[in-house]
Amino acid sequence: LAFLSSYGFFVAYALRVNLSVAMVDMVNSTHDTSGNHSSSVCSGHTPAVLMDVYNWDSETQGWILGSFFYGYILTQVPGGYLASRFGAKWLMGLGILGTVIFTLLTPIAADLGAGYLIAVRVLEGIGEGVTFPAMYAMWAAWAPPMERSRLLTISYTGAQLGTVIALPLSGEICFYLDWTYIFYVFGAVGLLWFVLWALLVFNSPNTHPRISERERLYITTSLKNELSSSGGHIPWGSIVTSRPLWAIVIAHFSYNWTFYTLLTLLPTYMSDILGFSIQQNGMLSALPYIGCGLLAVMGGQVADYLRESCMYPTVAVRKAFSIAGMIGPAVFLVAAGYTGCNYILAVTFLTVSSSLGGLSASGFNINHLDIAPSYAGILLGITNTFATIPGMVGPVIASALTKQKTIEEWQTVFYIAAGINLFGATFYTLFGKGTVQPWAVSSSYSHGD
Repeated sequence: LAFLSSYGFFVAYALRVNLSVAMVDMVNSTHDTSGNHSSSVCSGHTPAVLMDVYNWDSETQGWILGSFFYGYILTQVPGGYLASRFGAKWLMGLGILGTVIFTLLTPIAADLGAGYLIAVRVLEGIGEGVTFPAMYAMWAAWAPPMERSRLLTISYTGAQLGTVIALPLSGEICFYLDWTYIFYVFGAVGLLWFVLWALLVFNSPNTHPRISERERLYITTSLKNELSSSGGHIPWGSIVTSRPLWAIVIAHFSYNWTFYTLLTLLPTYMSDILGFSIQQNGMLSALPYIGCGLLAVMGGQVADYLRESCMYPTVAVRKAFSIAGMIGPAVFLVAAGYTGCNYILAVTFLTVSSSLGGLSASGFNINHLDIAPSYAGILLGITNTFATIPGMVGPVIASALTKQKTIEEWQTVFYIAAGINLFGATFYTLFGKGTVQPWAVSSSYSHGD
């Protein structure tokens, strides 16, 4: 389950970010028929020839890149509810399959015009919107409490790997083949994942035909004091008025503002400001996510060690990792805006910023399972609904602020992201909790608050 969930998130994020590299190639190819793909502040090159194929200004590009999230936000809470009622396996499987199908249609939509491309991206978002709530509902039934950090960070690593591999590979595909093949290659990878997921994954230990009795008893026994026995009843009133939940909401929103700004616009920054070619762009844009994935996995190991072996309270561990994973990125993101045309320093600071963000995977990011494991999918749907807003408006605002493509404009973008991160870390530190909440289980049990 850990491997296939990680593979699933790999597919999901690869399909999410590949357009950001393709966009650079599409627009640059339109703007510069000479084949020169470097148009930037630092290189001093200005595109001279304009055509009409993908002649989209920066504002239109921002809407296209952000349109995925307009669909993504719609299925967050419904995804969590459906997963808790009917099981997560087919919900996640069909959600990613839908995203794969519309990814394969992306080149056709782009040729038809920006409106069609936006529509396809919205539909991709609708399919992918159920994936995280479904996966949290799945882990609520499978992850022993003291192994949550390790197991969920392994799952999250797939998202980082999807970004790490998709960005440079997309750049190579653009360079050697054509931007359209980006969508065909990753679409095929997604189809293979769906076949494996359908054949090998089951909703719970009790429904898995090949699990050993020892492992089944270990998992179910470890969870028996944490899962609700209230049947189909969902305490919506208690959920939406829960202060610990709103602490996660604010932290999730704040972290995602920085994450999505870089996820969708880092290739543009690499091209417009640092002057990297499409081939270099994909490789260098992937560096921050390599560090993020590594620190996420290592952080998960350390977090569970601190909870299990050192007996640190869950809430202390979650807050410590959230602070390091949000304030650290804010500092280095602002610093990256003052590196000028020092390419090495800029890439280094951006890499450190995103790498430190990986620590938050063992902080607020999995706190849903600490406070209400029975409703983790629903809680994730709620927090991810708010956390998707930065993906919708962040690229649009950033694109609107960088119309002249100057370093000073990008400094403003980085300051906004850093300020939001600092606010989120502070709010979560004040109001976050680490125990199962009374409304989430008939007999409350905790690992320390």
